Amino acid sequence: MPQPHATNTGVFLKFMHKFVISTSSFDTVNNPVIQHLIQVGLQPITNPYGRKLTEDEVEDLLKDDVIGMIAGVEPLTARVIQSATHLKVISRCGTGMDNVDRATARKHGITVYNTPEAPAQAVAELTLGLMLASLRQICETDRQIRKGEWPRTQGGLLAAQTVGLIGLGHIGKRVAKLCQAFEANVIAHDPYIDQAPAGVTLMPLAQVLETADIISLHIPHNPDLHHLIDAQAIARMKPGALLINAARGGLVDEQALKAALDSGQLSTAALDAFEQEPYQGPLRQCNNLILSSHVGSLAHESRQRMELEAAENLRDGLIKAGIIHDTQQNDA
Repeated sequence: MPQPHATNTGVFLKFMHKFVISTSSFDTVNNPVIQHLIQVGLQPITNPYGRKLTEDEVEDLLKDDVIGMIAGVEPLTARVIQSATHLKVISRCGTGMDNVDRATARKHGITVYNTPEAPAQAVAELTLGLMLASLRQICETDRQIRKGEWPRTQGGLLAAQTVGLIGLGHIGKRVAKLCQAFEANVIAHDPYIDQAPAGVTLMPLAQVLETADIISLHIPHNPDLHHLIDAQAIARMKPGALLINAARGGLVDEQALKAALDSGQLSTAALDAFEQEPYQGPLRQCNNLILSSHVGSLAHESRQRMELEAAENLRDGLIKAGIIHDTQQNDA
């Protein structure tokens, strides 16, 4: 086995190892941290499929001497984690952690990181775009014009709406600020905070559902929150309300949503996340629905920052695990 060696990066590797980058895309060439890890002898293994990996595929990538990974949204289940016998660090490139069995990771001494701040502005801006496109029926108007029609559709102003945010974390707070810039009234539900941003009124969930013209989800998905927006929750909403989900699939009961769109209980909705992705379900038949392919974080500037932070988290985790050693820290 190779002996430890020092390099001009300030890091030396104790043994030869591999790390996996499982996201469907990742700019390794322009990521200085990844380049440093390669220079000291770590071997990167990238996603060979260019899409979300299945459980079997990610398990196969993590075999042998893989000691760290930069993860996407693939299922890092108990089975996958238990089979990755050398894995020490999971660095999630993104916010959500619902695809990672963190309890199993803790049990096996695997440190798990995410990058909650990096994609926040991108997701918030997409959310605002979905609101505006829905209110002004931009996508439907585009479709009709392409068919040779000339619709004169009367939409609504964001300034005239009460926006109800479910979740006031990194993303929710930014959405609140953007909506306030458009002079919308903002209310919110988040049981984990005691004080909302200026101008935002905290309410119980039921009251938010009953009061808001627009409901926007900004929470993680877990078993307790599965189908938070179900038929009963939708029935509480104001007739003709608008639903936005740029958070996680599984928060919305998609069958109940389709029924509400078909009946007119909801005037329109916009989804950037689905229970099964790529999405191939019946919601594609709804003309009063905007579908987006889970691209909330895929703004160029945010993606660069997210990938850099994910790489930094991987490096820091490997240092703490004793896999690599930062000689600069010792010299300080």
